[in-house]
Amino acid sequence: MNTIRSGTLRRKRRTLTWLGASSVLALSITLASCAGTPTTTATEEPAASSSTSTSTTGSSSEVVALAEAFAATLSDDQKASLYQDYSLENAENWSNFPNALLAGGGPGAQSSGGGRVGLQTDSLTDEQWTALEALLSAVTGSAENEGFDEIMQHLAADDYLADNGGGSDYGTGNFFIAFLGTPSDSGTWELQFGGHHLALANTYVDGALAGATPSFRGIEPFETVEQDGTTVQAEQQEQEAFAALLASLTTEQLATAELSESFNDILLGPGNDWAFPTTSEGIKGSDLTDEQKALVLAAIATYVGDVDDADAAAILAEYESELDETYISFSGSTSMAEEGDYIRIDGPSVWIESSMQHGIVLSGAHPHSVWRDKQNDYGGTTS
Repeated sequence: MNTIRSGTLRRKRRTLTWLGASSVLALSITLASCAGTPTTTATEEPAASSSTSTSTTGSSSEVVALAEAFAATLSDDQKASLYQDYSLENAENWSNFPNALLAGGGPGAQSSGGGRVGLQTDSLTDEQWTALEALLSAVTGSAENEGFDEIMQHLAADDYLADNGGGSDYGTGNFFIAFLGTPSDSGTWELQFGGHHLALANTYVDGALAGATPSFRGIEPFETVEQDGTTVQAEQQEQEAFAALLASLTTEQLATAELSESFNDILLGPGNDWAFPTTSEGIKGSDLTDEQKALVLAAIATYVGDVDDADAAAILAEYESELDETYISFSGSTSMAEEGDYIRIDGPSVWIESSMQHGIVLSGAHPHSVWRDKQNDYGGTTS
């Protein structure tokens, strides 16, 4: 088998057309620059819930076809690793840790005896990688530094760590792809992809995307670097959106939004499922100006925009409708660039956290962040 060694994966980044009307990020920027109440223009009839949304790009039928096409490139042994039972236990088996660290137990290791479930990417040939990228492209957003582009940058970031002190514990060969259940337009299945600092979890129920969370993003290095022709800067948009939001708050609003405790990581990371706090903290959306609400929505969009464009627009519309009941809170500095900085967006449905961490392989702070949905984590599967 023509195995691709970690750190040498070719970077055939997809050529994208940046269509502002279909880009959730472009939508959020438009909202942030407009006076008055934010309105959604990306869909004619926004879905009432992301669990019932359908899409024209990344539709379930297309996703199923691409999933089957990827599987068709695999050997029998590879297929045996790829296909896993659909269960909450398997769905919860993700982590932000490098896979080598999971052998000692901890979050993400609960159902695989010390590692993730699924097919490890170190066994993939060029042909298989191409088929996998086509699948990932269909289920993720098309905006620059979001969605598919963001995933490619995360893989490049891990290759950078491998080449700059991290060694073989890092790199593109240490990620995992799993189908929990059989890809189909009926029944329930999950597309799971992830590794160090990355977790994608798309759950499909009867041909519709029922949930795209938990969605974990962290990245080291945080500063811009080049790796194998890829510019790594994926999480800087999130940091800039958070900083702009906090900078818009008055002194009195900041005092209301500031949390009394400090945080060294996010609360709802791997292993902390369905553990949303019962009491929201911070400043309530109804106490923000229209311009500030638009900045909240713009920050949310940097996470929702990781999903295919049509589904992302429906999910964002739902979160927009709940902005008055959504709370913003923070700890540390308002720059969201220093170790110990923390921010939270807590709504009736949306939950987003970001926390700046100390360096592990490199010096300098880097972010851990998670997007969860209080209704649709794991497609709504709670047991």
